[in-house]
Amino acid sequence: MAPTKRAGRKDKKEKGGAAGGEQKVKKATFEATKKKEVGVSDLTLISKISNEAINENLKKRFENAEIYTYIGHVLISVNPFQDLGIYTDTVLASYRGKNRLEMPPHVYAVAESAYYNMNAYKDNQCIIISGESGAGKTEAAKRIMQYIANVSGSGSSSIQEIKDMVLATNPLLESFGCAKTLRNNNSSRHGKYLEIQFNAQGEPVGANITNYLLEKGRVVGQIEQERNFHIFYQFAKGASQKYREKYGIQTPETYIYTSRSKCFDVPGIDDIADYADTIKAMNIIGLTQHEQDEIFRMLAIILWLGNVVFREDDQGNATIGDPSVADFIAYLMGTDGAAVNKALTIRIMETSRGGRRGSVYEVPLNPTQASAVRDALAKAIYNNLFEWIVSRVNVSMATRSSVAQTIGILDIYGFEIFEKNSFEQICINYVNEKLQQIFIQLTLRTEQEEYAREQITWTPITYFDNKIVCDLIEEKRPPGVFAALNDACATAHADSGAADGTFVQRLNMLSSNKHFENRQGQFLIKHYAGDVMYQVEGMTDKNKDQLLKDLLDLVEGSGSEFLHALFPQQVDRDNKRRPPTASDKIKASANDLVTTLMKAQPSYIRTIKPNENKSPKEYNQQNVLHQIKYLGLQENVRIRRAGFAYRQTFEKFVERFYLLSPRTSYAGDYTWTGDARSGTEVILKDTSIPKEEWQMGVTKAFIKTPETLFALEHMRDRYWHNMAIRIQRAWRNYLRYRAECATRIQRCWRRKKGGLEYLQLRDQGHKVLGQRKERRRMSILGSRRFLGDYLGIGNDGGPGQRVREATKIGSLEQVLFSCRSELLVSKLGRSSKPSPRILVLTNKAIHIIIQSSVQGQLEIRTERYIPLGSLKFVGMTNLRDDWMSFGVGSPQEPDPLLSCIFKTEFVTHLKIALHGSLDLRIGPAIEYAKKPGKMATVKAVKDPNVPRDDLYKSGAIHVGQGEAPNSISAPTPKGKQLPPKAITTGKLLRPGGPGGKKSSYLPKPTPAARPLPGQAEVHSVKKVTASTVPSNISNIASVAASHLRSQSNTSQTSTATGRPAPPPPPAPPAAAAEPEQPQYRALYDYVGQTVGELTIKKDEIILVVQKENNGWWLAKKLASPQTQGWAPSAYLKEEPKAAPPPPPPLPPPPAQPLRPANGSLRAGKAAPPPPPAKRPNMAGKGKPPVPGRNITPTTNGAATEQGSGAGQGGGLAGGLAEALRSRQMAMRGKGDDDDDDW
Repeated sequence: MAPTKRAGRKDKKEKGGAAGGEQKVKKATFEATKKKEVGVSDLTLISKISNEAINENLKKRFENAEIYTYIGHVLISVNPFQDLGIYTDTVLASYRGKNRLEMPPHVYAVAESAYYNMNAYKDNQCIIISGESGAGKTEAAKRIMQYIANVSGSGSSSIQEIKDMVLATNPLLESFGCAKTLRNNNSSRHGKYLEIQFNAQGEPVGANITNYLLEKGRVVGQIEQERNFHIFYQFAKGASQKYREKYGIQTPETYIYTSRSKCFDVPGIDDIADYADTIKAMNIIGLTQHEQDEIFRMLAIILWLGNVVFREDDQGNATIGDPSVADFIAYLMGTDGAAVNKALTIRIMETSRGGRRGSVYEVPLNPTQASAVRDALAKAIYNNLFEWIVSRVNVSMATRSSVAQTIGILDIYGFEIFEKNSFEQICINYVNEKLQQIFIQLTLRTEQEEYAREQITWTPITYFDNKIVCDLIEEKRPPGVFAALNDACATAHADSGAADGTFVQRLNMLSSNKHFENRQGQFLIKHYAGDVMYQVEGMTDKNKDQLLKDLLDLVEGSGSEFLHALFPQQVDRDNKRRPPTASDKIKASANDLVTTLMKAQPSYIRTIKPNENKSPKEYNQQNVLHQIKYLGLQENVRIRRAGFAYRQTFEKFVERFYLLSPRTSYAGDYTWTGDARSGTEVILKDTSIPKEEWQMGVTKAFIKTPETLFALEHMRDRYWHNMAIRIQRAWRNYLRYRAECATRIQRCWRRKKGGLEYLQLRDQGHKVLGQRKERRRMSILGSRRFLGDYLGIGNDGGPGQRVREATKIGSLEQVLFSCRSELLVSKLGRSSKPSPRILVLTNKAIHIIIQSSVQGQLEIRTERYIPLGSLKFVGMTNLRDDWMSFGVGSPQEPDPLLSCIFKTEFVTHLKIALHGSLDLRIGPAIEYAKKPGKMATVKAVKDPNVPRDDLYKSGAIHVGQGEAPNSISAPTPKGKQLPPKAITTGKLLRPGGPGGKKSSYLPKPTPAARPLPGQAEVHSVKKVTASTVPSNISNIASVAASHLRSQSNTSQTSTATGRPAPPPPPAPPAAAAEPEQPQYRALYDYVGQTVGELTIKKDEIILVVQKENNGWWLAKKLASPQTQGWAPSAYLKEEPKAAPPPPPPLPPPPAQPLRPANGSLRAGKAAPPPPPAKRPNMAGKGKPPVPGRNITPTTNGAATEQGSGAGQGGGLAGGLAEALRSRQMAMRGKGDDDDDDW
């Protein structure tokens, strides 16, 4: 394939240089659809240059459905014998406008290169396709024509017409020029050079076909299991009734010329369908109906000529066995039967020497001679018919405007070596020798010219010049094979055997040539593709290639104008010059072809046939190796590799490999500001490629060995791999970061807006009361929310669902409120007493539910069902009690009087359910129907002896002082601000706050624990409380006291502590002493296994900073306090200390016992215990945590603080809490739980 160039590159380079190297480099992209390469796609990159290595590489690719391989710009094609789906319109479009190296090897890439170079550089192009029969030459030519027709312009109907004609030549010439052979079902039995002509815009305006070497001998004879040309079988099977009646056409079995090989059908070929395609192609090309009729008339003449059988008469002369056949042939030719009979059986001879010079004699022919004359006439008619068809096609495709450039496609059968090689094989091999000669010359010349143009130093290439073989065949001085053959034909007499003998004698003059060997009856020529032995027998007859004047007279006497057109030469009996022989014609055609090809830029396609069985799976290595040798692939690779295996323009090289240098790329972007040449040099230096492996040309970079290119490609692949890893890491970090940010935003939003609807409902409750009722302090806390369904009656699952199912509250009823309450129950002879109930409000009714034990089973039932429509009013007092009545006015049941701590929330939901029509009566007393139809009142009385809740006694409600009626809820308390945890997971994220700065919410250092007044010298107490007792006990006491319903803060504090307030503390000492930390000795060696674990040695003294209950303690080394980490507690033993002086006022609290993590150490066991299975969680921690307080939020917004020893009950915090709880129970006068206390 010709080197692909890009138009305007030189001008572009000069402009880029003038502008400071501002060339545009296409951003590199990862080839996501790129398949993993099997073997090497370019044989110049193969490690070892040998025929065997080339064969092995082609085999690997063939087995992986990769049939195309490059040798530089030469395409190697292995016939797959199946449809691989690689010729679709999508594949064709993918190669359009692409450079050869941008896409995998393909015949479309060759066509694109030729078409592009023709348009860009206005050079004529030619594509030379060679290979043996069945290797896929014809298919490659068809695909090239398909591609060019697709990508070339289609601006007018005439251009489209030319395209259609070019494509139509394929089925037409296949029918007349292809046949079934043992090697190929559609073997081209001729060579052709199709030249497509283009205008200046790259649009096809015409075409021309040159025909070479038609195998006309196939018309009269074929070996077994081969066929005549396709057109005979198509015509015999698919002819219309008109042709059958007019030309007497019958089935192929009827004719000797089509039945001699006993092969009539071919798998995969439909002769009738192909006949229709042939007729269609004739119509597209423009053949008239008369011309088509005459073509089929000639085919009928040939078929019937084959049926002329000769017999020997008494004198040994030939006679026609069935005169009716000769008469029918005469009818078809437009002459009489006697003329046909005479032409086939009698030869007219004229003496040229002796006394009777000029005398004419009629010499009868014997049957063998007559058969030869018959066959000569048939071959001449078919050969001339084929050439007429080619000429007629050329007339139709003649250019219709000025021609600027051309693209030629040469499809010719390749080198042939058979068991018996004759004249046809030497002609074919001679043409291939000529093609190989110009191939080597053009390839080597191209290499040399490129190295000289690029100013590259290189070693001259030595190669085999096959000109000596070409001269051996074609030269006149000294005479070659063709000259000796012509001489034998000119001097010999009618006996062909004598002529062959003369030819053998002439060949003896060539014995001095080292590429020639003359043997008995045969001779050997050492071709570039191998040694071939040729048979002399019959060569002189085939070389004469002339029709007897008797036959020419027969044609001239015919009444068919078409037959006259096939034989335009007149019979000149006065011309004594020898007519040109077949070797003369092939020699002239080959030299004309070489002259044409030398004027164009060549591209090459070498086709290979993988097996003889046409199998898509079989790869016959011996056969392929033979083809590799005679195609000269090794020589081609060696020439290509003699200098540099790879070369590329600076722009393309930078575009491909700029990722490999940090100076030319950043994050996948091209950052080099210099020109492409300097960028290429930077890349090669930064990748550490040795200087002897590359050279810089004028416009290209040259790389010597394939391994260097492989290394560059590998580094490029690794770049994408590494970038993918970094992108994945960054993406995972981003997802973690996003999730953490979302969590924080959601947490902040919940804190800010969480339960907003409940807060709005609470504020609406204040309006419902209308400042007419005193409030309880716990009702107006900032953390109070109106949650509604406290018992979960409306939820699925849980105890609430059980209550709902037992009371048969329908699924259509929406539960608005549920809570535990107390119903005032009157019993006969006894005072009324509150009894526990469940109060449920739905959008339809009020349910008062009772739970009781019946025979040891819990029974839940609705005691009172009050539809909302029947409720007349709700009564309350104006004090802070929890009682309310439901005015129903039922004639059968009294009005219920209940105590509910969430009364305000209940009436708020009730008013919403009644759409604002609630009659809420608030006064000094509650009015209700104690009995049906009998109203009663219950007064509320302020009683200072009832500091909390209320008390029903003797028909009155005793309650303490409440908050003012106009009180509103306090603001929602803010949680304690904690330092945010910096997101530092992943190497691409910066620690700390925004921009990597230090977080503004750093944790404050934990204040040192200070002794209580009067206990500064008690060391034992200090040792225990340093890690177990919080330092802000007064804060806990104040928070706890704020939740008590008391009238005096002083009494609370006095009761809680159990002793009078201490005197003011003394002045602080000059310098506060650091609190001592317990010292421990290591019992065993321990090596830290993860980050954050402390490595310790036996008998080493360490300080314990924090103790955890999971078997791990936070410790630091005494010698280096900055080294801190987690150590297993079972490996440590506390060091005893001297007893401190006794404390003056209080005995020290009991010391916290050592709690081993994995059980107590057993005496006498030297092996260290295993460390705990659950190690400290260090994820997200830059260092072990500093011991501090455990803060637990509560439902009312306050917080409790517990030290690590709070659960032991021995600290001050535990005693304070117990004292507060005792006082609460004493104030209430009963032991009820305060779960409902607000």
